[in-house]
Amino acid sequence: MSVIIEFIVVPLGEISLSKYIAGVVKFLEKKGVKYQLTPMATIIEVQTVKEGLKIIAEAHELMFKMGAKRVSTSIRINDRRDKEKNRG
Repeated sequence: MSVIIEFIVVPLGEISLSKYIAGVVKFLEKKGVKYQLTPMATIIEVQTVKEGLKIIAEAHELMFKMGAKRVSTSIRINDRRDKEKNRG
């Protein structure tokens, strides 16, 4: 089974977000996480909620390492356990 998590990490007060988005993408690729960028958020697929929250916490911290002074992060979790995922 897997968990789908949509998250938004926003470095507040920044005019251009492209370097931050690129940083998160590079981070996710380095972690080997299955992800999808959407116009408004990033979606990851992980094995557990705990794993996903750890990854998101690291992405949140990455914004500060990249120079942000204030960061806002929002998370939505879809964790279905009553049915096996269709691997079709």
